[in-house]
Amino acid sequence: MTALLVVVAIVVVLVLYVIVVYNGMIRRRNRIESAWAQIDVQLQRRHDLIPNLVESVKGYAGHERDLFEKVTQARTQAMAASGVAAQSQAENQVTGALRGLLAVAESYPDLKANQNFLALQEELSGTEGRIAYARQFYNDTVQAWNTRIQAFPGNLLAGLFGFTPREYFEADDPSRGPVAVQF
Repeated sequence: MTALLVVVAIVVVLVLYVIVVYNGMIRRRNRIESAWAQIDVQLQRRHDLIPNLVESVKGYAGHERDLFEKVTQARTQAMAASGVAAQSQAENQVTGALRGLLAVAESYPDLKANQNFLALQEELSGTEGRIAYARQFYNDTVQAWNTRIQAFPGNLLAGLFGFTPREYFEADDPSRGPVAVQF
């Protein structure tokens, strides 16, 4: 009788443990989905700002047609991208194109003094900061998730319930290098 109670107690504890770990994994998975949605919201905000910024610069630097096409093409590709890797790569292209656009804008003193351009540049700068924060939060959440499902004993339950590792949102190689400052 005592042995039976011990076995029942052990089974109950194991079942409770599995429930707690499973629910924890579900919470973390949902946190990752929420973090990705926040990145998506900020990227959409940036995508909405880009046409206005391009139009502002176009008025002053009409001969930079190739640059405007690159920015527009990068935006279109980024909006069509799906999945972490594709989105990451597309957004890195947008970042590079925007750097070029802002570099050209610096060459036009009248444009730099234009209130619409300054407001758009400020909005874009704030959005870039929110994107960086959202990416960091997403990557931190992915790191916690991947650790949870790869460490023992979570890996046993993760395999049992089909939980898989997630991809990080990574910067492109040029973004990792030093910033070139020229005077």
